Amino acid sequence: MPSLTNSWAGYFSLAAFFIAYALVIFEERLHLQKSKPVVLMGCLMWAVIALYEAVEGAGGAGEHVKHLIGEIGELFFFILTAMTYINTLQERLVFEALKSWLMRKGFGYRKLFWITGVITFFLSAVADNLTSALLMATVASSVSSSRRFIIPSFVSIIIAANAGGAWSPFGDITTLMVWTEGKIHAAQFLYLFIPSLINWLVPAAVMFPFIPAGAPEGSSEAVKMKPGAKGVIILGFATIAIAVSFHQFLHLPPFLGMMTGLGLLMFVGFLIQKNDRRKNLAAEGRFNIFRQVERVEFDTLLFFFGIITAVGALQYIGYLTILSVSLYGGMGNTSANIAVGVISSVIDNIPVMYAVLQMDPQMAVDQWLLATLTAGTGGSLLSIGSAAGVAVMGIRRDIYTFREHLKWTPVIALGYFTSILCWLVMANQMR
Repeated sequence: MPSLTNSWAGYFSLAAFFIAYALVIFEERLHLQKSKPVVLMGCLMWAVIALYEAVEGAGGAGEHVKHLIGEIGELFFFILTAMTYINTLQERLVFEALKSWLMRKGFGYRKLFWITGVITFFLSAVADNLTSALLMATVASSVSSSRRFIIPSFVSIIIAANAGGAWSPFGDITTLMVWTEGKIHAAQFLYLFIPSLINWLVPAAVMFPFIPAGAPEGSSEAVKMKPGAKGVIILGFATIAIAVSFHQFLHLPPFLGMMTGLGLLMFVGFLIQKNDRRKNLAAEGRFNIFRQVERVEFDTLLFFFGIITAVGALQYIGYLTILSVSLYGGMGNTSANIAVGVISSVIDNIPVMYAVLQMDPQMAVDQWLLATLTAGTGGSLLSIGSAAGVAVMGIRRDIYTFREHLKWTPVIALGYFTSILCWLVMANQMR
């Protein structure tokens, strides 16, 4: 059969991928949810490939798709569980209580700048970068409407969210994919802690003098967590431990450990619901675990499905092999991995990292760690380069825009390259 890369099916698939991604980039302007174009184009790409193979009298697309759905399913259920836990914590007012505590303390602008950054950095390692960025950006926006405070704070929060997610297998979908593929063990992600911290600290230190010296008005309103909130927090950390144990000791996929945690959460939810009944709460006010599952952002999950389907088609056609040869073969692993981070500032890091995994270049663990660091933090260079950046743009569209973020890109790039230099020094010492 003639090469798919030089066929009409290959050219159609390549064009479909770029059209879908252009629609994703302009999501905010078109008001078209990002999952819609990628799901449609991803499925059409495979249909065209199968049609081409049927005409040529050969075929292997069906078997490849069956293998692909296994990868999609593992990550799909992992993320579904994580989002359900986040929704449950929100329903139990855990994040609102944190926000209330920060506002009642009456911290000054400069202290809030550091506090929101530090919390985001560590929270994103557990609660994912998107949720962490949204929470802390909401806090920053709530305490003041000052442009001088909000813009650098939002930029700092986005960098902290992406950097914090890079040193944990649960912090971002990209780290989760690398971990589940077995390229990096869970404990090895900790090697990225110092480079990730530097990635945020360097630009934060440069931005700090631009933060106003005053203090916003405090709030006396206290928010208490609902009954069962502390139990859900403990169970959330236990679920992460279960997922790691399943992978490390039982050699089972991590999603099975996460789904075990979801089953435990269902039973805890049953006990919370019984407690709500005893308090004679109305039906709509009672806790319901399936209501939290319903609140999962399926736009993100379906976007994830569409991207992996589309990138899988490009890999099957052979385009990723060509890219791998030109990128990793021509530039070398280190330069290629640095370029991966810059590319992820324009194209979301999920398809970029999935593409790298499909290329499967021959790299040692230190280079896979570098690829994880750059793909995770490179998205901070532009506001559209990560899910955290896109989400934060929606909080204060009147103040925080693509152009306002772009003004700080040179500072963010300083942190990006400093973190890479730090990692290279650490990697040389470990050899």
